[in-house]
Amino acid sequence: MWKQFIGKLTWKSMKSSSGGGGGVGSPPAKPPPVSPRENGAAGKPDVSPPTPTGGAGAEVRSREDAFMEKVNICCEVFDFSDRGKDSPEKERKRQVLMSLVDCIGAAEEPLTEVMISACVRMFAINLFRVFPPKVRSGTTASETEEDEPFFDPSWYHLQVVYEFLLRFVTSPFVDPKVARKYVDSSFVSKLLDLFDSDDPRERDCLKTILHRIYGKFMGNRPFIRKAVSNIFYRFVFETDHHNGIAELLEVFGSVISGFAKPLKEEHKLFLWKALIPLHKPKTVGVYLPQLTYCITQFIEKEPKLAGTVIRGLLKFWPVTNSQKEMMFLGELEEVLELTDMAEFQKCMVPLFRRIASCLNSSHFQEAVAERALFLWNNEHLFDMISQNRRVILPIIYPALERNTRWHWNQSVLNVTMNVRKMFLDMDEKLLLACQSNFQEEEEKRAATEERRKLIWEQLERSASGAYQPQPHQPVITDTSFPAPPSSALLVAPTVT
Repeated sequence: MWKQFIGKLTWKSMKSSSGGGGGVGSPPAKPPPVSPRENGAAGKPDVSPPTPTGGAGAEVRSREDAFMEKVNICCEVFDFSDRGKDSPEKERKRQVLMSLVDCIGAAEEPLTEVMISACVRMFAINLFRVFPPKVRSGTTASETEEDEPFFDPSWYHLQVVYEFLLRFVTSPFVDPKVARKYVDSSFVSKLLDLFDSDDPRERDCLKTILHRIYGKFMGNRPFIRKAVSNIFYRFVFETDHHNGIAELLEVFGSVISGFAKPLKEEHKLFLWKALIPLHKPKTVGVYLPQLTYCITQFIEKEPKLAGTVIRGLLKFWPVTNSQKEMMFLGELEEVLELTDMAEFQKCMVPLFRRIASCLNSSHFQEAVAERALFLWNNEHLFDMISQNRRVILPIIYPALERNTRWHWNQSVLNVTMNVRKMFLDMDEKLLLACQSNFQEEEEKRAATEERRKLIWEQLERSASGAYQPQPHQPVITDTSFPAPPSSALLVAPTVT
């Protein structure tokens, strides 16, 4: 419509100039004003086209300038170790941060690239920092779990910055294609470093933000998975200390549940090389529920991975830490509930050798033996054991028989008798055969011990009879060089 209107004005201007009698060099006459009544269609726009465009641009610029001014105020970093220092400026910055949170929450227009860049820069200035070195003490894992958490004195401001970052990531008015230029690998890597914060409130905020970033910025997903794997590697094989393993595993629990079937080879390697080695550190109890959830998610996605997980548990099974052994038995039961018969048969021999070792545990505080015997209360596991009893019972019967004869704990003794009765009801003939084999093995072992004892006694008698102490003999000296008298002084020879 604007082109038609301008075209008519130009045509009328040319017509009036040609009909006015002026020559080629004479100035053109001004066109008469067009009344809205004379031409309604052309007379509707009473304002020239550049005016509204210029007004909108000015409005956008003013909005952008005001936003940038607030963001620049928030880029100033204060020292929060002294609460009384710069109190008015700190409060002003917090109020501006809260106004920015409200602004992005009530936004009705997309943020420009300049505004997005400024926000990411402000996040980096306020959040990315180096934590003080941790003081290593000689405390055990159980003692460190009871330590009081550390609360960052700057959390009063950091909380608002994290709230702003969360609103920024989840806002529909932040274009992911534009924001990805600034929320890049470097930004995500530094954000992951913050998970080592001693403040649990900060780690909780980071957990939510990382999950949102993983969901919105799809191009960053491979890098996030690789970076988190590196954190796990460094924790297991180098530092043995990290505060945010539980939070990272919680994020990846939901990430793994979204993996498509069949699983990619990259995801299987993440299970084998990153998740299963997390059973090695002493502080596994801090994050074991999250770790177990991640592993069970993998098995639900692909049941064939159950054998891989069981072999990994056996690889890192604790030998001297009974408390950790109790945790492993609990996780093993959850894994076995998701294991099918084919995978169970592949690993049942080494698995029940380890369970037989647990049955004979005599720890006086942690009832490892009792917890291992409770595995027979699981219906799914009991069904698989009953179908493979000809392989399993000969492995664990010696441990059951030793418990009934020599275990000191009455509760363990009672549960052992119940399990033995289950096998008796299941297959009495097999149980009697295992009992007979056990008696033969015990007799052979007793005979071997007696023979070894006799051999040692014979060796002791032979050694005592052959040994005869020799009388003291004087030292024979060479008389060709007579020794100096004791009163003579020893003088070093001189060279002339």
